[in-house]
Amino acid sequence: MRRKLLQALTAGLVLATATGCTWEDFPRLGMPTPTSEQAERILSLWQGSWAAALAIGGLVWGLILWSVFFHRRSRTKVEVPPQTRYNMPIEALYTVVPLIIVSVFFYFTARDESELMKLEAKPDVTVNVVGFQWSWCFNYIENVEGSSGDAKTSKELDAIPDRYKEAFPADAGGVNDCGTPSTRNPQTNNPGPTLWLPEGKRVRFVLTSRDVIHSFWVVPFLMKQDVIPGHTNAFEVVPNREGTFLGKCAELCGVDHARMLFNVKVVSPERYEAHLKELAEKGQTGYVPAGIAQTSHEKNRETSKL
Repeated sequence: MRRKLLQALTAGLVLATATGCTWEDFPRLGMPTPTSEQAERILSLWQGSWAAALAIGGLVWGLILWSVFFHRRSRTKVEVPPQTRYNMPIEALYTVVPLIIVSVFFYFTARDESELMKLEAKPDVTVNVVGFQWSWCFNYIENVEGSSGDAKTSKELDAIPDRYKEAFPADAGGVNDCGTPSTRNPQTNNPGPTLWLPEGKRVRFVLTSRDVIHSFWVVPFLMKQDVIPGHTNAFEVVPNREGTFLGKCAELCGVDHARMLFNVKVVSPERYEAHLKELAEKGQTGYVPAGIAQTSHEKNRETSKL
């Protein structure tokens, strides 16, 4: 019985690790369809965690049921079975196996987190996301025809640390788009302003807040990050599917937190550039104030290089 159980577990481990499966080969387990390269990694980690949890749960329940059925009291024998106070091999197993399980989870989590939070020296697109009660502003830090200025020296972007400004394009006048809770997407009629992104380009989000802590969450990107006053966060994604997706604030930020919604429209790079020109033609040039400046403590913590 023990030999067959060991063989079955070994076969399952080989099948799970040697088939080269991707996230598309398994159920998403409640997650939305990923729409960025980073989201696919996150979904794969989520599916792997569930697979490991189900395998461990099945093993534990199997051992419990095996003990219940094979060690139940006999109807013909009424004597007390031999009592064992301790079993060193089993107790050592109970200690070592959980440590191995936790170590494996830690390895894959640390590996994926380091990749997800990695910032390139020169992203293709940089957007300063400004959270405020109760909506969002988007500063597109780009060289746009009809907009003059320099993002690196703009007073409106003083709150952004120099280590992020080093990646800004030279002489980027930029354009902006601000929303209110009553703003709606003209195509879907979903509430909130619309953030436009180019498909297949590496986008850096630089997150700043004007008042309290918010959280920038694009749902199908499967990733969110806090927007903290006095502290600038940043992360990067590569959108890989065109469409209009939902975003929201994922941090309870006050009475109208539920109205802090926005949309993300992923389009071709050509359509993205055309949209920036449309914003310039509407007079939405330059930048809106990025948020609360870095606190003294935070400035001391920041380094000059990425």
